[in-house]
Amino acid sequence: MKRRVVVTGLGAITPLGNTVPEFWAGVKEGKVGIAPITKFDTTEYKVKLAAEVKDFVAKDRMDFKAARRMEAFSQYAVAAAKEAFDDAGIDMEKEDSFRAGVIIGSGIGSLQQVESSYEKIKTKGPNKVNPLMVPLMICNMAAGNVSIQLGLRGKCSNVVTACATGTHCIGDAFRAIQYGDADIMLAGGTESAICPTGVAGFTALTALSTNPDPATASRPFDKDRDGFVMGEGAGVVVLEELEHAKARGAKIYAEVVGYGATGDAYHITSPAEDGAGAAKAMELAMEEAEVSPSQVEYINAHGTSTHHNDLFETRAIKKAFGDAAKDVVINSTKSMIGHLLGAAGGVEFITLVKSVEEGFIHQTMGTVETDEDCDLNYAVGAPVEKEIHYAMTNSLGFGGHNATVLIKKYEE
Repeated sequence: MKRRVVVTGLGAITPLGNTVPEFWAGVKEGKVGIAPITKFDTTEYKVKLAAEVKDFVAKDRMDFKAARRMEAFSQYAVAAAKEAFDDAGIDMEKEDSFRAGVIIGSGIGSLQQVESSYEKIKTKGPNKVNPLMVPLMICNMAAGNVSIQLGLRGKCSNVVTACATGTHCIGDAFRAIQYGDADIMLAGGTESAICPTGVAGFTALTALSTNPDPATASRPFDKDRDGFVMGEGAGVVVLEELEHAKARGAKIYAEVVGYGATGDAYHITSPAEDGAGAAKAMELAMEEAEVSPSQVEYINAHGTSTHHNDLFETRAIKKAFGDAAKDVVINSTKSMIGHLLGAAGGVEFITLVKSVEEGFIHQTMGTVETDEDCDLNYAVGAPVEKEIHYAMTNSLGFGGHNATVLIKKYEE
């Protein structure tokens, strides 16, 4: 029998703030965290904007010596994980450390370490490369560092599915608890790839917006959308087996009730044109939760502000929801914080949880006039305040990866 899984802790590093309260306050105020890139000289770049993390000081959030042995994506993960861990009120002296684990992914790891190491090889020779180059660079070090910092000795892994990474990590952590592999899991995603290689690569792919206006550069579902805006940060949550959470008197934010994961088997960058893969992920999540489309009141969409994603995700929602598609409220958090790549699903899951907790669905910022083929309810022009019983979040990744997680308002 599957065990019930609840959310008991939240932690975030985002372009709108470096804690969940700061981030959520920015969301409710309708702030946009997009601005000119400061991390490198963009003179020769077509793309000038990104959604950077601001005022993050690693030594204020973790041990200074440990922070020096981490690249930014790992630092963000550790900071977010510590916030979520503290929010959940977990005391590891009272826990079996082998029953508490980590699944935190990064889509890319550290491109910055690759850039600096290659430059050192060219200018000073291969013998001058940092001995820690590899452990600084590789994706799984976010999960590894969180495990080390918090003393979590249970299942420790990471999922890497490009922009679906964070959602797949949360889904897999949900499964680990459901089937008895763990009682507590820290899960989510982290990313820091706003650097010359990252921006040049996505620009060459014609995936990024060249709109110079920070307020409208990311405008999901808009008829004039022209690409996504790169973001960075981390979103980590504590998932916990229900009875374990109740026994220690934990605050319960919401219950996770469904997870769907599929592959398009179609194209390396484009979602399937008919939306079948993403639709099936949503259908599987609803099937597991034993809810009908008409019961789902809110979808936090992948909503990247690219032509293909927004159109094909809209088709997917119509395919999965049928007549109920016109009634569900949809929005895209990427309109405020850009696309956090592997971290997107983690931060958007936190948005989902806070929306259910407070009955507040934020406006899709930047969007003014929706595409004629994007004809659903995208919360344009104003936020929506309503009680939410069931809500889902979608993530789609290069390679055809689709992930959906469904949550509900917690009830005994």
